[in-house]
Amino acid sequence: MRLPRTPRSGFTLVEIMVVLLIMSGLLVAISQVLQSARVSRDTIHNIQETELVGPTILDMVERDLRAISILNRDKQYWIRVVDRTVGGNDADRIDLISGVNSLVFTQDKRQERPLYADLNEVGYVLRRRPDMEDFLELFRRESFGVDDKPFEGGRYTFLCNRVLGFDIKCFAENGPDEEPVDGWNVDQNSEHTGLPKRVEIALTIELEKRVAREQLKDFKEDQRVVTYRRIYRFPDMLLEAASVEIVPKIPVIEPAVGGGGGPIPMTQIDPSAGGGGSPFGGPGAGGGGGGGSSGGGNPFGGGSGGGGNPFGGG
Repeated sequence: MRLPRTPRSGFTLVEIMVVLLIMSGLLVAISQVLQSARVSRDTIHNIQETELVGPTILDMVERDLRAISILNRDKQYWIRVVDRTVGGNDADRIDLISGVNSLVFTQDKRQERPLYADLNEVGYVLRRRPDMEDFLELFRRESFGVDDKPFEGGRYTFLCNRVLGFDIKCFAENGPDEEPVDGWNVDQNSEHTGLPKRVEIALTIELEKRVAREQLKDFKEDQRVVTYRRIYRFPDMLLEAASVEIVPKIPVIEPAVGGGGGPIPMTQIDPSAGGGGSPFGGPGAGGGGGGGSSGGGNPFGGGSGGGGNPFGGG
């Protein structure tokens, strides 16, 4: 007996090719979405680096310049700008005394609490990066309080390690045609001392990649290098105060003046002698300015019988 054959059916080659075409289209669309997401992620990272690193550092420098202190110290200790070059890159240094509260606390060992000073020695200095010689590291120097060497010592706080240049130019006068001065108050015999009229700071930083293989097609290597500039002009009130030198002088104390007998020489006052009289007057018939009957010339206390007490006596 012959059994009936069951029909065998399957996909044809055309159907398989159509399914593969549809799946490949879906995978391509998903990969494009992922690629766009990665590009957006890297773009946002670079924008954040651009808006945060450079401006934050320049804001910190400007805040210290605005709070500069020049009172009761010589001109050579007001501000110092040194023109330096490290590895072919500008690495200028600036030091001053700032009225910004301490950013680095000092431990009080006696009371076990942090101490902060209202006046601190502040500076910004760079050095070569140890692991990558093409870059510089920027540090902020801060010394607690003020001593006789305001441009030395202190502790250093790390700020950035991808610096390509830190250029500071000082100007003795305002104006577009004024030539900049690279160094200011470098030594005791420096031509430029005191305060400059304005300071221009240029900070060059190379933005760091978020990952090793960044997904930015249109972001060229030269676009990673960004230069931030900041111009600060010292206020006229501070410049005028800096031009006036305070000279200490010993005050001249005038001798006391009697009630009716004119000035009394200090060498002629004898508390034991009678009839000297109080310069403030009093009852009785004193000799000088209407003092007590037998009191001396002490204006803050009488002798016997109601002497020279300025508040009256018997």
